[in-house]
Amino acid sequence: MTSPRRRLAAIAAVAALALSAAACSSTGGKQEQQQQNSGGSGGNVASTPRYKIAMITHEAPGDTFWDLIRKGAQAAAAKDNIQLVYSNDPQAPKQADLIQSAIDSKVDALATTLPNPGALTPPVKKAVAAGIPVVEFNAGVNDWTKTGALMYFGQDESVAGEAAGARLAKDGAKHVLCVVQEQGQVQLEARCAGVQKGFTGGTTDKLYVNGRNMPSVQSDIQAKLAQDKSIDRVITLGAPFALAAVQSVKDAGSSAQVVTFDTNAQLVAAVENGSVKWAIDQQPYLQGYEAIDSLWLYLTNGNVLGGGKTVLTGPSFIDQSNIKTVAAYAKRGTR
Repeated sequence: MTSPRRRLAAIAAVAALALSAAACSSTGGKQEQQQQNSGGSGGNVASTPRYKIAMITHEAPGDTFWDLIRKGAQAAAAKDNIQLVYSNDPQAPKQADLIQSAIDSKVDALATTLPNPGALTPPVKKAVAAGIPVVEFNAGVNDWTKTGALMYFGQDESVAGEAAGARLAKDGAKHVLCVVQEQGQVQLEARCAGVQKGFTGGTTDKLYVNGRNMPSVQSDIQAKLAQDKSIDRVITLGAPFALAAVQSVKDAGSSAQVVTFDTNAQLVAAVENGSVKWAIDQQPYLQGYEAIDSLWLYLTNGNVLGGGKTVLTGPSFIDQSNIKTVAAYAKRGTR
């Protein structure tokens, strides 16, 4: 029997090959719905019926992490002859409205994140009750089985947080600042809680910032660092916030080092030049790809991955030991 780790490696390889078949492009936006016409890519396209699948996320404007999710989803849609409809809103009630809109439009299947289970579980259950197959990904690892979803793709954020905390302790950190860009999102809170649990080297503080206002993020981190010179590590929960923190450290005259969860092309470059020491990668491209491809497999062949358990896509560390390999993938837009 193939091991889960080998299976994920094989999936990642297929996903990377499928990217070349994706000819659709997209732009993000609040409550934006965009139909991705991926069938005419010129590559090998499935001969199965053309299904309409909605992907709904809590993407905030300007967060380039989601570009990788969408590229993965578009690649799978191109291969699978899927009409992909993407929409997003960082506010849970509005994301719930987008799920209801997908139900009303009678999509064949739905892929969604679950950052606020209290607000989003009811509409997901409505979709399931309406006979719409649902998979979830990226956010909601502890709650997805309660919604009626078939599968979940992502990382266990508590485990990832503990791994980050243990790494910080091993690195010799004494005072860690965990920066949260969106208060109340379960996956972000789990990350910081995990960091605190795994970090045995000293003190952990939490700083809430407004992740939709990057100048404010930068100034808030700078003020905290200027106020408390004992902070020697800043861990952020997203790549854009790590890059802001690098500037905050400079402006505050701090000696703190910056590490982060999640990546984008700019973050990979920052790890290369050493301004960010390491990052935890949950493989967002793979999450987007598998969310769509798994629904196609279910619609066309009744397949379900994971056996009722989370299909893990992370965590893994990106640092100086492997950055050259990751950078090569980042240049083509898949890491």
